[in-house]
Amino acid sequence: MQYNFKKSLFPLLISSLLISFSCNNHSKFYKGMVSSAHPIASKIGLDVLQNGGNAFDAAIAVHFALSVVYPNAGNIGGGGFMVYRLNNGDIGTLDFREKAPEKSFRDMYIDNVEGELKVDDKRSKIGHLASGVPGSVDGMVKIYEKFSSVEWKNLLEPSIKVAKEGFRVTEKQAIGLNNVKESLLSVNDHSIPFIKDEQWKKGDILIQKNLAKTLEEIKKSKRDGFYKGTVAYQLIKEMNSGGGIITQSDLDNYSSLWRDPIIGLFKNHKIISMGPPSSGGIALVQLLHGAEQLETKNYDHNSFEYINTIAEIESRVYADRASHLGDPDFFNVPQKSLTNQNYLSKRFSKIKSNIKTLSVDVKEGSFNGIESDETTHFSIVDKYGNAVSITTTINGGYGSKVVVEGAGFLLNNEMDDFSVKPGYPNMFGLVGGEANSIEPNKRMLSSMTPTIIEKNDKLFMVVGTPGGSTIITSVFQTILNVIDYNMDMQEAVDSKKFHHQWLPDVLIVEENTLSDKLSNDLTQIGHKIVKRKTLGRMDCILVREDGSLEGGADKRGDNIALGY
Repeated sequence: MQYNFKKSLFPLLISSLLISFSCNNHSKFYKGMVSSAHPIASKIGLDVLQNGGNAFDAAIAVHFALSVVYPNAGNIGGGGFMVYRLNNGDIGTLDFREKAPEKSFRDMYIDNVEGELKVDDKRSKIGHLASGVPGSVDGMVKIYEKFSSVEWKNLLEPSIKVAKEGFRVTEKQAIGLNNVKESLLSVNDHSIPFIKDEQWKKGDILIQKNLAKTLEEIKKSKRDGFYKGTVAYQLIKEMNSGGGIITQSDLDNYSSLWRDPIIGLFKNHKIISMGPPSSGGIALVQLLHGAEQLETKNYDHNSFEYINTIAEIESRVYADRASHLGDPDFFNVPQKSLTNQNYLSKRFSKIKSNIKTLSVDVKEGSFNGIESDETTHFSIVDKYGNAVSITTTINGGYGSKVVVEGAGFLLNNEMDDFSVKPGYPNMFGLVGGEANSIEPNKRMLSSMTPTIIEKNDKLFMVVGTPGGSTIITSVFQTILNVIDYNMDMQEAVDSKKFHHQWLPDVLIVEENTLSDKLSNDLTQIGHKIVKRKTLGRMDCILVREDGSLEGGADKRGDNIALGY
């Protein structure tokens, strides 16, 4: 890769901009594309690409932009994962997942009430004790040091400008801010920009001056601008004021890690995804094997047989997830066993298209050997042929609801992603075992599934989504939509999704997915159907046969794909 772009980005007059352009099914772009959760972030990333930056430069700029314009999930107080593919075919991943603080311990959310052990899961979801050590800033610096071609300051200046001058909130953001007001008030005794006396409404300006100051510190000193100095002092002071346990030692010792990707095959497509502590890559490879083995492509899309068979596959995969997956630095994850063809063939061999297996009868697989809902994803492809798939999170919407006084950023509530007690469900209903128990410096298990797919040794698709426990199944079904059902990228993203995660034993479906007859037929064989307004908010890019790029930005959110 040869890049020599070192000049400043063009000024971005976007403090009140909501971009109306959208990538439709017939749009073709040949040089580069950014698909993210917010129009302003996509525009900032696209400007980087248009001015000669590469996909990694754009990713850093988009990430910091989302921390400003998408505060419910975009973050500098959380963490995430990156999967990348270079134009020469080299692949890799970066784990910048949050870690448990050094003062954390296994039963920190369990109380002895009159001799009975009870979980106080409120403390793992809201407030200062819910936060893991943030990894996002360290991750962005690691990406910059390895791949970047643009001056660091130029990647942060657009976001600083928007934070200072403000931007117009969308209708969805206004609703979200109004819904979270009471929670924010309950844990913040200082003024924060997300709360005002009257209700938020579409078009109101959100200004975040303290966040701009924090971004200025990061612009000036990179990693040290967050993990040391003024911002670190403000973070530790915030922890001390609210009973949190993150210390300066935690900040000093945090480091993101380059890890090997999970690699699988699906009908001659190479699947490149994230390994532990994300469960996404292993689960995705298992799911795709099940779909190929049981030939689900022979069923009509979202038909009775299709939905039941996919749900049966998903139930078994999530049972494996609960028992066998955790941070590989603390637990010997049986990765090869879980993705072994013979194991998977046996695992799915008893599935029938017209029979539902009760979850109590589905156990984790056995073998010889050991081994959010508020998240955001963005996909980027540059003119040089590099691809980046990044999913980041602060876990629940607006994380722990704690805003660091003076620094203006929200902290995560990722501690809830640990098994606070083996068999006890987290906020997404996911259960876990000893593999994901709390230990100091351990990374909590995640469902994030940033993924890149090759076809005939060439870049084919970049996919990912937020959605907590539904991330894996949304990515899985989107891939099937493209490869098995020949949908274009936007159609595959728009298509209705469904989800089964073993426990609780329910089939979650998007509204208007099932006809009355189909709903009755699924109920008759034992499915308990739970309707949800939306599942997933995909941001994807497809490379078409002529080399053009087609974006799939989810209409369930304010997402947009921009290219040139």
